[in-house]
Amino acid sequence: MSLATVSTLPTTADRTADRPPLRVVPDGSEVRGFALYVGVDEEKARAAGIDLPALVEALRTLAGDLVPTAETYAAVALAPAGLGGRDVDIVRRALADRTPAAAQPTAAPRRRTGLTLDLGRKKLRIDGETAALTYREFELLQFLVLREGRTVTRAEIIEALWSDADHEVPNERTIDVHVRRLRAKLGDYGEVVRTVRGGGYRFDRHADVVIRYGEGPSPDRF
Repeated sequence: MSLATVSTLPTTADRTADRPPLRVVPDGSEVRGFALYVGVDEEKARAAGIDLPALVEALRTLAGDLVPTAETYAAVALAPAGLGGRDVDIVRRALADRTPAAAQPTAAPRRRTGLTLDLGRKKLRIDGETAALTYREFELLQFLVLREGRTVTRAEIIEALWSDADHEVPNERTIDVHVRRLRAKLGDYGEVVRTVRGGGYRFDRHADVVIRYGEGPSPDRF
């Protein structure tokens, strides 16, 4: 959030005009504040042209401009590197928020049937549903699966998956981004792709993961 954006926000009078008061607490209680969870990692903030400390300060400034007597407290949510899932849900869990998300429809829990990777058909199914992996994401997952249990360096991944001269060769930092996106799409099974500190990445099969290799030559063209 930039200060230019803050300056264009509607005034309190604009927001509250013709709006009936909202009572969301039981009788005998009073509202003393609120918690706003912001799901954004350092990389996403930098991509938007701001760092996290500056973003926190901008939000604090906004609160102070709207309510000069408001007090603020900021807490940083830490999570294991590469953990899949929505950023805001990870933040809530990290900060021990166990309350259900407000104003969101209650969805039926997904029946966990495991992760099935069909290398022959180039398909990945998660709990019975086809996962929307890009070509590069599937190739990355396949590359790791076919080297199950072995740590693969970022340099090996670059050499294998980006050997085509028609595409720009990424750096090792970019590989981390690709792995993060892959884990996010793996959802609850994101931990099958493990980070080996100082080494690279490794595929570790869980009991609820099925690999189908198909018939014919190895799908690993590398």
